[in-house]
Amino acid sequence: MKPSSILIADKNFLSRIGLELLVGELKGFEVVPSVCGDKKALTNQISLSKPDVVLIDFSSLGISIAEFNQITSINKKTKFIAFSTIMNKNEMNAVLNCRINGYLLKECEKAEILEAINAALNGEKYVCGKIVSILTSEKEINANNSYIKMLKCDGLTVTEREIEIIVEISLGLSNKQIADKLHLSTHTVNTHRKNIMLKLNANNTAGIVMFAVKNQLLETNFSL
Repeated sequence: MKPSSILIADKNFLSRIGLELLVGELKGFEVVPSVCGDKKALTNQISLSKPDVVLIDFSSLGISIAEFNQITSINKKTKFIAFSTIMNKNEMNAVLNCRINGYLLKECEKAEILEAINAALNGEKYVCGKIVSILTSEKEINANNSYIKMLKCDGLTVTEREIEIIVEISLGLSNKQIADKLHLSTHTVNTHRKNIMLKLNANNTAGIVMFAVKNQLLETNFSL
């Protein structure tokens, strides 16, 4: 089976090398020549190598959010995961409105980066839990945001990993207990929990439990 190709676009040397080493350790993945130049270098490399996934810190390459959105259309089959430091809320919302499959912060852990890559390859969208917290703390994400529209679509399916976590939450396990059981980091579980709550439009754990019962994910003596 052909390995999935990953292109890393980041002008920061340590960040770029770190991502290259991380991807290089994974089975079933290969790193294509990285980009550390500018917009032209990135567009040329995408057109040439047609990578499956691009991990990109667009701001380090001097690429605006509007330019980044244009770049994501070069090859329709390529998935994009954006990296950035914390920006203002308007800018972060603008990134989410780009044609991306993931949005992470530079401080994200290895487990979360791997989850984002796998989600992108499966055609899913993955957003760092801290980004979700920042944007929802003052209800900055609204109905006009394409990401949230996608999350609240009635036809949206919950991923297998999210089903696992929903079940464990419904059984009363803490984030740490779930992380230990599923061999994930606590931060990754917390991210999944926040994304699940957004998808289900649930305000608390009770909403997650009700979803689990309604969809017969738990053995119960009653039905809803």
